[in-house]
Amino acid sequence: MFESMKQETKITLSDKELELVCNTDWILMKQIIIDKVYHLFGVQAELMQQYIIKEKKYLPEEVNGSSPKISKGENYGGLPYIMLDYPRCFEKEKTLAIRTMFWWGNFFSMHLQLSGKCKEAALGTLQKSFLMLQQNDYWVCISDDPWQHHFDADNYLYLKDCTEDIFASILNRESFVKIGKKIALKQWKEAPTFIEQSFIELISLLKN
Repeated sequence: MFESMKQETKITLSDKELELVCNTDWILMKQIIIDKVYHLFGVQAELMQQYIIKEKKYLPEEVNGSSPKISKGENYGGLPYIMLDYPRCFEKEKTLAIRTMFWWGNFFSMHLQLSGKCKEAALGTLQKSFLMLQQNDYWVCISDDPWQHHFDADNYLYLKDCTEDIFASILNRESFVKIGKKIALKQWKEAPTFIEQSFIELISLLKN
């Protein structure tokens, strides 16, 4: 009986898995990288708040006074991630958030997510901003799930492959609207500029 149980529960490792499980360097290096992303997002969050104050950008009442929130997880598509939400309002009846994301092995990205009256208030500006968004490498969400952040063809449509009429129809199709852009992790040195510029572009779409 015990012998059969041993056979059933026998778990082996491949040579590569065995090498990794015996090596502490990579897991310690992962934590160092995660800490650096946290620091980067912390610095950017302060700059975002300063920009709002300096430029006298009065945010919509839903997010006026909201504070930045940084969170992390280990399993978005099986990989670690870190998110910075600012400004942020996640309520059942309405959503307004700018989300900055680091996704291990993939990219840095920024997303504007709107629903309810926050979406309705921004629709006109979004439609008028099509060319700006297109020229600045934005994508528009085409799925029915606002909580997916990857840029696969079933989730995001690249605006350079889109017409203004199609963009307008997508904006009105779902109860939410979401636009985003990304850069590869190999462009790490460009990440601060990417985040700052994208934040300015997305804030300009919001009306108080």
